Amino acid sequence: MHVLRAGALYFLLVFGAGFVPGPIRILWIVPRVGTRTAELMEAPIMLVVIAFAARWLVCRPGVPPGKASRLGVGLVALGFLLTAEFTLVRWLRGLTPSAYLAERDPVAGAVYVVLLGVFAIMPLFVARKCP
Repeated sequence: MHVLRAGALYFLLVFGAGFVPGPIRILWIVPRVGTRTAELMEAPIMLVVIAFAARWLVCRPGVPPGKASRLGVGLVALGFLLTAEFTLVRWLRGLTPSAYLAERDPVAGAVYVVLLGVFAIMPLFVARKCP
């Protein structure tokens, strides 16, 4: 149960932080530089958010310290993230998951997939030595 709860919290931290630059990217940056560049500009910001959220999370009391548990936290969070994203895309844009994936830019989409992998494994790799 601790893994599920920690995974949900990790998801909420990263999704919440990612929700803020999304409208900024769509409304102001995409019209100026294009979708690919805008998404690639957002990627390093999200990488920092992921690292800080994972580090903060594994330092919380009650988060299992074992490697398998921390990987489980990341995988649970990834499941929540993909569910939320595909649900929102369906609701906001009326796209099926396959149509959404098909319309993604190949370069920015590949970076996004890598970030999803990093998001899933980051709790495993952040240092357990907490202040």
